[in-house]
This record gives sequence, structure tokens and C-alpha cells, in this order.
Amino acid sequence: MAALLVLLPALGPGVSSAAASPRASASASACPGANTTPSAGNAVLIDTATLCLMNQLRAARGLRPLRVNGALARIASGQVSDMVRGHYFADQSLTGQSPMARVVASGYVAHSAGARLRTAQNIGFGTGPNATPAGIVTAWMQSPPHRRIMLTAAYRDAGVGAVAAVPSAIPSRWLGGTYAVEFGARGR
Repeated sequence: MAALLVLLPALGPGVSSAAASPRASASASACPGANTTPSAGNAVLIDTATLCLMNQLRAARGLRPLRVNGALARIASGQVSDMVRGHYFADQSLTGQSPMARVVASGYVAHSAGARLRTAQNIGFGTGPNATPAGIVTAWMQSPPHRRIMLTAAYRDAGVGAVAAVPSAIPSRWLGGTYAVEFGARGR
């Protein structure tokens, strides 16, 4: 399962914005970097803040936190870089590889017989104030498919990737960020 999301700043009356609500801002203050726009030098801060915000939402619902997984983080980082470099916005890579195929190829999957894998991907980009981890996570919570993925109890691991750009196929005069989160669970 994969989901995508696009966020642009509100352009006038009647256009919805994914700006963080006061409630979302209060929880964002507990996650350093939550209101920071991605830049070339703050990838770790952005990734950590994004995961922190998702884990706060999970904890508020009695769900276990997601653990950082290096293989999933490499997939997420590769996907956002591929989208920006390739001037597109989609779950499939430029080579046509699906999110599941990237996870299977990554070594995340246990190679024992009978192992089960559950995986999903959220992608999104934001511009202006919606480019922060708080802006992206708030918008994902307002989108039923993204929300369902983030709050699926079965997921145990996650990897976040973000870049300080939006795919050029997206016309925007604003600075922004493109995000991907890979979710996974391995079991028998």
C-alpha cells in the first residue's frame, strides 16, 4: 500500500491549507526541528523530527513507537532524491520499481522461509510553511490513506527521507521539501 500527498500554501479564500493547528503546534514543540524547513545541512534533524511527530501520534492512541530502520531510511532517502532529480512525484521509481520491490531488494526482509513482510509508503511535498515535518505530518493526518498508514499498529519500523526541494514537475515559486516514509514489519 502506498499513499501520496501534495501540499501547497493556501492561495486565497476557499483554498485549504495544511498549516499546523494550535494542537499540532503544541506537540511539535516536543520534537526538536518539527517546525524547521529542510535544507542541505539538516537532513538528520528533519528525519528525526518527522519520526518523533509520528510516534507522538501513535503514543496518543496507545500504539508502539516506530523504530528507525537503516534499510528503510535508505529507501526513503533514495525515493525522494529520485523524485526530485527525475522531475516527477510518484510511488514508483524512475526505473519502475515499486515501493515493495525496493524494500525486498534492500535486505530489510528476513531471508528465512515463512517470514512475512508488511510494508507501506507515504510520500508528500510541501512548500512554504507546509514544508516542515509538522506541516507534512499534520497534512498526512488530515488524509485518510496517510493517516491509516501512520496509525497501523502492525508497523514496527520506519525510515524517513526528506530533501530540500520539490520535483520540478511541480510549478512553485516557494521553497519546499519532499518527504518519503517507508513503514515495515517483519514476522513469522
